Amino acid sequence: MKFSDAREAALTLFEGLGRYGLFFRDTIMWMFRPPFDAKNIIIQMVEIGYKSIPVTAITLFFTGMVMAFQLGRVMDSLMSGSSIFVGSGVTISMFRELCPVLTGLLLAGRVGSSIAAEIGTMKVTEQIDALRTLAAEPVQYLSVPRFIACLVMTPVLTFITDVVGVLGGAFIAFFSLGITADKYVDNILQYTSLSDLTTGLVKSVFFGMEIAIISCYEGFHTTGGAEGVGRSTIQAVVKSSMAILISDYFLTYLIRFFE
Repeated sequence: MKFSDAREAALTLFEGLGRYGLFFRDTIMWMFRPPFDAKNIIIQMVEIGYKSIPVTAITLFFTGMVMAFQLGRVMDSLMSGSSIFVGSGVTISMFRELCPVLTGLLLAGRVGSSIAAEIGTMKVTEQIDALRTLAAEPVQYLSVPRFIACLVMTPVLTFITDVVGVLGGAFIAFFSLGITADKYVDNILQYTSLSDLTTGLVKSVFFGMEIAIISCYEGFHTTGGAEGVGRSTIQAVVKSSMAILISDYFLTYLIRFFE
């Protein structure tokens, strides 16, 4: 690759990041300006949070089962009887990584695509221009409620999947590994700390913000009719998923640094 091509690619990347940053700034700015549309925020919380419980809970329940089954087999193969520690292994991995990341990815697919498609459709049908004509700020009316809903409900969903994932591990520990419920819980309490839980919840806050900002931005910048809506939807899911996975590394490093 030529130096000029590399420079052009770098400039395009930073220009795109700058645009997302400016949109994030506008969303935060309008979030604290009246009027406050509490009804719309609650509707978005129900849509983003409550209606996402089945898919996230089922996915993480079976993930917890798989983690317990795999860890138990590996532990017993290394040292007979060591699978008794599977409870803490499953819990720490679910709390710190799997629950926040998988919940974020599921929300990026379910919620991010919905946000981008809804706002994108409004953009190509000139409904956003109509809002401006009526002296309503589209960012305040469309982006802020979704941003607040994602900011609040992503950690809530992560906490729910934390509990469900640990229960999935307990199910396999009892029926496949012969570990009683009291031993499973005692092992969790002995080797798991509050920081394991808070680490995942802190990550989920950032994941929720990324999903909301990227999805709303893609919706607001939709062009080209129905085809453009589909393109924005794909971009929202792909970019949100990439942002979650990339930021997960840096958040893990920063949290470990401050622990």
